Amino acid sequence: FKRGRRLAKAADRGEKLPEECIISFEDPAEMMKLVTTARLALFRTVKEMPGSITEISQRLHRDRSAVKRDVDELERAGLVVVRERVLPGHGRMKEVRAAASRFSLQADIV
Repeated sequence: FKRGRRLAKAADRGEKLPEECIISFEDPAEMMKLVTTARLALFRTVKEMPGSITEISQRLHRDRSAVKRDVDELERAGLVVVRERVLPGHGRMKEVRAAASRFSLQADIV
């Protein structure tokens, strides 16, 4: 509730709200399955500089198909978005970018 009140007061003052996303997991094992070392590196790379899957795989020195599978998982979880971008005179490309500038992943162990 504290966070909600803080955001509501900022909105009332007309301030720009921070771009953040909270993703909750019912099962901590699901969170651990999503957040692998490779996917964390991929997410950080995309957050630093969005790009196509091919560009990202080259920057990470990883196989394109493996990067595509990881992008699909991160997109399903809401961490990245994939949008088609028009390239002047060159057609289109799918660009991968972080869905928000800040994320919080939460899991409750009961």
